[in-house]
Amino acid sequence: MTSSTSGSKSKKWPLMVLVIAAIAALILVIWQMQTSPQTNDAYVYADTVDVVPEVSGRIEELAVRENQQVNKGDLLFRLDGRAYRAMLADAESRLAALDAQIMLTGRTIRAQQYNAASVSAAVARARALVKQTTSTRVRLEPLVPEGFASQEELDQARTAEKAARAELAATQLQASQAAAAVTGTDAMVAQRSGLEAQVALAKLNLEHAEVRAPFNGVVVGLKTTVGQYVSALKPVFTLIDRDRWYVVANFRETDLDTVRPGVPARLTVMTDHARSFDGVVDSVGAGIVSGQGTSLPGGLPIIERSINWVHVSQRFPVRILVKNPDPALFRMGASASAVLLPDNSTGAAR
Repeated sequence: MTSSTSGSKSKKWPLMVLVIAAIAALILVIWQMQTSPQTNDAYVYADTVDVVPEVSGRIEELAVRENQQVNKGDLLFRLDGRAYRAMLADAESRLAALDAQIMLTGRTIRAQQYNAASVSAAVARARALVKQTTSTRVRLEPLVPEGFASQEELDQARTAEKAARAELAATQLQASQAAAAVTGTDAMVAQRSGLEAQVALAKLNLEHAEVRAPFNGVVVGLKTTVGQYVSALKPVFTLIDRDRWYVVANFRETDLDTVRPGVPARLTVMTDHARSFDGVVDSVGAGIVSGQGTSLPGGLPIIERSINWVHVSQRFPVRILVKNPDPALFRMGASASAVLLPDNSTGAAR
């Protein structure tokens, strides 16, 4: 009897150990989920730009191909710039012609100014002559009645005074005409500013005939070749920024209470599950389109709930910056997984 009781007790110990281990494992899993939330609902993302020419023209040289890596400043394609070179030459020639006209007008103005100065000197001489003849007449008038001067001398003085005054009036009229004849170059100078702007615009258009990479990137969506006519402000292809890669991970709203920018993360991509990459939270999504709503391009992201008849936690996108991405593994839109790690700087999961 005693041996039977001891045998049953010995059989219960492994079961109790197994139960305790299961409870500990469950507690560990719950703690892991609370301190290090993770999700497989993630994808690789990078910033992109649509490569658009700022002028229209036919592609004369295409320096890239699909999926080619380019560096900042590399030539992407060149448009036929003959029309823009002709516009530049025309604007420069009209500017040169206006400069020559301004120079000739300046010479004419200087001649007019010299003439006006000469006439002004003649006016001064006429005034002096009037003053002199008037003084002679005034001096002779009291001498004639007393016989110290003849009437003929007085008449000559009066005639000389009238002639001097007439000469003064004539020279003053000439001075007014000479002053009115002096022109200016203000209108032509204003016209020159407009031509300078046309020259600058023609140079800018000619410069825009060459399209270069704004950053280090990868060419995607290239579906054209040399000879194709492209219009201004219409995309030719897309350039992916290959220097900065992100993983956009959709976490449940119940996991976001302590998620903040700067939280470390561990990332994996579907192309190679054996490798993991360090990341840091860049931002947390501020909103999504809920329910069956639609989103316009550039609007709020749409994240569908997988179970329609049960109220489940909504998911919000968390943008995570990859610290050391491998260009051979990271591709735009590739599937990924993310685990948020405890932030040791604060002693808690952020």
